[in-house]
Amino acid sequence: MEYLRNLPQTTIYFIGISIVLVFIIFFQHLYFSKKLSKIRKDAVKRSRSVINGQMIEQVAPFLPDFPCNPSDARFVGKPVDFIAFKGLSDEEIEEIQFIEVKTGQSTLSEREKQIKKAVKEGRVKYIEYRLIQ
Repeated sequence: MEYLRNLPQTTIYFIGISIVLVFIIFFQHLYFSKKLSKIRKDAVKRSRSVINGQMIEQVAPFLPDFPCNPSDARFVGKPVDFIAFKGLSDEEIEEIQFIEVKTGQSTLSEREKQIKKAVKEGRVKYIEYRLIQ
């Protein structure tokens, strides 16, 4: 410790601050490493949920209790998962259905809610778009 007495006071001061900063950086690293690990785990969990949901959407028409014959359903993806022409495979269309597939505790997005409301209120049209040749 004798060599410390020969150092200028400012040098000792800067050594002390450097030691404190090293400890601060070390503890911040520990804190943020744990926090980052939690964030990554949450992101992976959410990603798995999305992937599982997308996979289920593709096989949904072949699962029990699907609201129509799988042959009658057409995958759209966004903003609704399927549009079904109930009865299409029997050559007599009874109704047209907008089908949104959900898993677990997922809920309708705002856009999906708007589409549901428009359908319930009858704000649906059939438009024949004819191109001039």
